Amino acid sequence: MSVDDFVKLIDAITKLLNVLVYPAVFLYFLVHFGRDLREFFSSLGELSLKGAGFEASLKRKQAEAAAALAAATISQPDGTTTPKIAAQEARNAVDLVAEAVTPRIIRRASRSRVLWVDDRPNNNSYARQSLEALGVSFELATSTEEALEKINRQHFDAIISDMGRPPDPRAGYTLLDKLGSMGNQTPFIIYAGSKAPKHVAEARSRGAIGCTNNAIELFEMVLLAIGHTA
Repeated sequence: MSVDDFVKLIDAITKLLNVLVYPAVFLYFLVHFGRDLREFFSSLGELSLKGAGFEASLKRKQAEAAAALAAATISQPDGTTTPKIAAQEARNAVDLVAEAVTPRIIRRASRSRVLWVDDRPNNNSYARQSLEALGVSFELATSTEEALEKINRQHFDAIISDMGRPPDPRAGYTLLDKLGSMGNQTPFIIYAGSKAPKHVAEARSRGAIGCTNNAIELFEMVLLAIGHTA
C-alpha cells in the first residue's frame, strides 16, 4: 500500500470513529471488533484494477467504503441505538462490503452516475461517501423541480429520493409518478424514515425497486441498480 493509500485509509476510518461520540460505543467497538476489522483490512490483499482510465487499489476502496458505510449506519439519531447495536451494525457494514464489492462492481461503479434528491443532503453524507469510494458519481437536487430538470438534461443509472419535501409530504412518490408518465424507467429508490412493510409494498407497486431507512440496504440496492444498468 502506498503512502497516499494509507493516508486515505486512515481518513476513512477516522470518519467512522468521528460518529462514535459516546465513550461506551467507542470502547465497545474497539474491544469487540477492532481485531476483526484489522484482519478484514489485512486480508483483502493488494489487488489492483486497471482500465477505464484509472488504476486503483481494491483494498483501499473496500476499506473506505466499509468505514463510511459503518458510519452511516450508526450516525442516524433514532434514539434506540445501544453500543451493542452500533457495533453490530458496523460489523454488518464491513461484512457486506467484503462480500459485495468486487472488481466487477468497481468497474461498473466508476461508470455510474446517481441522482440523489433530498432537501437536506447533508444528512446523507456518509451514505454517499460509501458509494463514492467505489467510484459512483452523484448529482444532488433539493426539490422535485430541480430533479426533473437534471433528469431531462442527462442520463442517470439510479435515482435516490427522500419522501417528504416541503410543501409536499409525498414528494418521493410525486417524482416517481412524473417519471412514470414520461416513460422514464431509471431504477428508483426511496430512502426515507420508514421501511414498514406497507410502505415497501406501496413503493414497489408504484415502480420503485425498494424503500428503506437503512444505509446498508440502500448500499445493496444501489449496487443492484448499477449492476443492471451500467
